Amino acid sequence: MEYRFESPLIEGVIKSRPNRFIMMVQLGHSVVKCHCPATGRIGDLAFQGVPCLLSIPKKSAGRKTRGTVEAISLDPIGKPNKSWIGINQTAANRYLEHFLTTGQMKEMLGEIHELKREVRLGESRIDFAADDTYIEVKSPLTELPPSPHVRHEDLPAMTSFDRLIRHFGALSRSMKKGKRGIVLLCYQFDAPSFRPPPMDRANERVERAAMEAEESGIENWQVNLGIDNNGVSLIRYFRLNLFPR
Repeated sequence: MEYRFESPLIEGVIKSRPNRFIMMVQLGHSVVKCHCPATGRIGDLAFQGVPCLLSIPKKSAGRKTRGTVEAISLDPIGKPNKSWIGINQTAANRYLEHFLTTGQMKEMLGEIHELKREVRLGESRIDFAADDTYIEVKSPLTELPPSPHVRHEDLPAMTSFDRLIRHFGALSRSMKKGKRGIVLLCYQFDAPSFRPPPMDRANERVERAAMEAEESGIENWQVNLGIDNNGVSLIRYFRLNLFPR
């Protein structure tokens, strides 16, 4: 049972990404300003001639943009039946809530009796609490399939991992109270199994925090979703062993 959009998404072509929040999109003979819901780096893409899917609200009062870019494609503009990559990281939790409440992820959680969003855990807020299990969702977009559009943007990658490290700590502490903790990597395309990059000075803190969290019993899972004009489907999900002993 897929997640269905209220209205089908509309296909356009991205002409540029002037800043983190804006994409200029060609719709027919017009170029319109659209919201970019992923404020960090999206792969190493140069957004020029990249196909996209837009959601355009029926009511636009108070909006500064015509619509929101929900997905992009690395396929040529003229190719029919393109493969899409969802980039709306905020919407990922809405999609996951649908798949969790409809019982489509039982191998990870079993039967869910109560699902809560945005639950406080210590000084952090965790995305979901499913009965006695806390689930923190991360939607990475820095690694994408190979593309002819690849070129380093002037937008810097996010270098602060403080929030993620706090979440690892909060989840680890919850394990001591008999709870279960899951870090769920959510990709809106059929991504390969995640593997941590080699440890270096830039990522040492977060990798050590992730390693300590896994040693404390925190589980790492990955879910791949598929997106098209009409909705979002669950492709597959599986447990990750990031730091095999």
